Amino acid sequence: MNIFDMTMSALADFLRENGENPAKAPMIFDAVYKQKIRDFSHMGFCGRVTEKLSAIDFVELKTVRRLENESAGKLLLELSDGNFCETVLMRQSFGACVCVSTQVGCNMGCKFCRSGQIKKRRNLSTGEIVGQVLAISREFNCKVYGVSVMGIGEPFDNFDAVRDFCEIITEDKGLAVGRRHVTVSTCGIVPEIYRYADSFRPTGLAISLHAPNDELRNRLMPINKKYPINEVLTAAEYYTNKTHKRVTLEYIMLSGINDDKTHAKELAEIINGRDFYVNLIPYNSTDCGFEKSSPEKISDFCSVLKENGVVATKRKEFGAELNAACGQLLSEYE
Repeated sequence: MNIFDMTMSALADFLRENGENPAKAPMIFDAVYKQKIRDFSHMGFCGRVTEKLSAIDFVELKTVRRLENESAGKLLLELSDGNFCETVLMRQSFGACVCVSTQVGCNMGCKFCRSGQIKKRRNLSTGEIVGQVLAISREFNCKVYGVSVMGIGEPFDNFDAVRDFCEIITEDKGLAVGRRHVTVSTCGIVPEIYRYADSFRPTGLAISLHAPNDELRNRLMPINKKYPINEVLTAAEYYTNKTHKRVTLEYIMLSGINDDKTHAKELAEIINGRDFYVNLIPYNSTDCGFEKSSPEKISDFCSVLKENGVVATKRKEFGAELNAACGQLLSEYE
């Protein structure tokens, strides 16, 4: 067992099943995540407890490569089975944010996403996702204030691990990242949107929409053929009503594809006054055959949304020069 796979409740269950007081779980979490102790014998427990805890390992990820500039950083991390994952540091005005991957590869096949061209090999474990946050903190000597679950992989195609990851990093005795500073991004796996809304500790949610109608979204995102836009937005509305958190609709700006004013009007119409927030994302260059919309096109698109009562902003760009931006993550090791 890996300590970084275990939520507080899972650790308490382990202690209870081994005849120990589950109230020790918060003490262990504090020692591991706050004090960064990596040896149970250094936690002040008696020998009996330490011996039982010896069944749990500390498995951290090995850094293979590190890239960095003033605004961002990227780590290539080696997993225990020889696979690799990438994670990104984004330096925001309020502190360091981490973008984590959830799978080795991805099966969603979004046409504009370089990362999506890596076929899924396996899901990452909860501990491997937690390990990315720990690696960023270790390698860049920073406290993590925010987390985006937007790296390689579809988070809701690895639901249980992602749910437990969010529980661990938002735990007060864990990494204590505020829930409003954690966002999980999905391309629209509808059943899991409902499931996450009903979970123990839901965080922020972002929907990768990227088109205002099913015909265009079918061409860009194959998942739409299974879960069309109306079903996705209905699930997003349920999420907002259940959690009282505004859902973000992510919309990547592709020149000549989805960036016309008519697309903006159509997007406003399907939102239809619901409490969603649109985040316009400048396209990051890849070899997928798409081009970035001009700044003027993005501004015009944003203006049309606002004129129609939609809250919208343009995402700040991070890490493009490091191939660390949205849709660019793809290690040369693949």
